[in-house]
Amino acid sequence: MDIASQSTTVLWLVFAISFWFGAIAQKTRFCTMGAVSDILTMGDWSRMRMWLLAIGVAILGSAALHAAGLIDLDKSIYRTPNFTWLSYIVGGFLFGIGMVLASGCGSKTLIRIGGGNLKALVVFVVLGLVAYMTMRGLFAAFRVNVLEKAAIDFPGGQDIPALLTAAGLETKTAFQLAVLVIGGGLTAFCLVNREFRTFDNLLGGLGTGLAVVAAWYVSGNIGYLAEHPDTLEEAFLATSSGRMEALTFVAPQAYSLELLMLWSDASRKLTFGIASVLGVIAGSCAWAVATGNFRWEGFAGPEDTASHLLGAALMGFGGVVAMGCTVGQGISGFSTLALGSIVTFLAIVAGAGAMLKFQYWRLMRET
Repeated sequence: MDIASQSTTVLWLVFAISFWFGAIAQKTRFCTMGAVSDILTMGDWSRMRMWLLAIGVAILGSAALHAAGLIDLDKSIYRTPNFTWLSYIVGGFLFGIGMVLASGCGSKTLIRIGGGNLKALVVFVVLGLVAYMTMRGLFAAFRVNVLEKAAIDFPGGQDIPALLTAAGLETKTAFQLAVLVIGGGLTAFCLVNREFRTFDNLLGGLGTGLAVVAAWYVSGNIGYLAEHPDTLEEAFLATSSGRMEALTFVAPQAYSLELLMLWSDASRKLTFGIASVLGVIAGSCAWAVATGNFRWEGFAGPEDTASHLLGAALMGFGGVVAMGCTVGQGISGFSTLALGSIVTFLAIVAGAGAMLKFQYWRLMRET
């Protein structure tokens, strides 16, 4: 297979995987903001368990691929020696606040677009614009010179197995222990609850987790070149980062806007992330249309508009600073057992919880 054909195969496969994710998320109401909201307002853990099950399945599946030598998780964008703790905390917290204000995270924005939500389309544009400004524009200097300066270097890597190995455990034992305790523990926590075991809950959790595992395989195996003939270096085809990637939905929205704006520039190509964005929208739209749930929806008024604009901006900034979103860090990154991904996950939940409580307090004061 030549490189062009191999790249095309990677793009079509990630589109199919993302189509699957978009369809099941539309059907099962998979929503990480909704998961936090359900706990705080109703004490209902169903959607949070769906999210946690996706993480557990992604950890177990990714570890199996890694152990079998089919992928190398150390070559992902998450297992870096540089643990930028302030970026993870600040970025994750702001992202959590933003997803409440914008009625959903980056992936939920794409799912809502597929369902006919015009508010989500505006969020997509603003999120992508601010994300690009944070990667390469106005906010990039602050990100690099302030937030990323607060860092701890772990020579062996920041993932949990590496940290356990540094603490004295044998490498294989550390890996197996971390996978079984964290991945197996999260999966068991979800499945042991009888009320949770409905078709939609299992489909949302298992389907999303397996989608992330499949994305790792496509990027890290099918799209992997030990030696690119042009550069004579290792390469992961069609990725923006040049490293192994899975599902994530902040930077890809920025790259999608860039491609649309610079379409006539032959150097701009369809990438792994952009294909995943298109796949989620298409999958969500297909399910919404097929089930008669496609509905056009616009802003309720100026306050609703302002809330979504601010939320989109916070997600664009926070998602880039934290290197991912609820799916990017919260599932894909978490599946590598990277400490930064776990910290970001907790920061996102904390930010979302704080904003939901603030909104509830404001509502009570007004009434």
